Amino acid sequence: MPRSDDRSPGDGRQAYSDIGGVEARHAQTHDVRREELTNPTGPDRSAEEFAEDLVPAAPANELRNHVEESSPATNDKAVRAQMPDMTNDVLARLSIINAGTRLDQGGTYLDLNAREQGPFTALGGQEAEASNRYVAKKDTDYELWNMLVGEER
Repeated sequence: MPRSDDRSPGDGRQAYSDIGGVEARHAQTHDVRREELTNPTGPDRSAEEFAEDLVPAAPANELRNHVEESSPATNDKAVRAQMPDMTNDVLARLSIINAGTRLDQGGTYLDLNAREQGPFTALGGQEAEASNRYVAKKDTDYELWNMLVGEER
C-alpha cells in the first residue's frame, strides 16, 4: 500500500483505463490531428506492385536459362556419334542450345563440337550458330559438366 504522504509520479498516476485507454493518454500528450494529417496512410500502390518491391534483386543472367531455347541431346544424332559411351539417361540431362539463340554475356558455355578447346565465356551479342552445339554450364548439373570438360573427380 502506498503511503498517503508519498507524492512521487508513480503513485499519483491514474491507470490508462481510467482516462480512456492508451489512445486517450496519447491525445493528452500529442497533437493527434497534426499526426493524422502528416503521417502516411499506407502504400500508394497496388498489392502486386508492393510485392514486386519485396522480391530480392538478382542479376538478369542468374534468373534466365535456356530451357525453352534448347533441345535434349538424345534428339541429336551427331552428339550420340561423338559420345558413344554416354547412355540415354545421361544424354537426356544434357540440353543443347538451338541455333539462333543469344548467349548470355558472361555465361560459361561448352561447344560439344570443340570439346578439346574447353569452356568459354560468352561475349555480348554472341549467338549459337547451326555449326555449334553449345551447352550452358548453368543449365547442366555439375557432375555432367565436369565429365564433359574432362574434370572427373
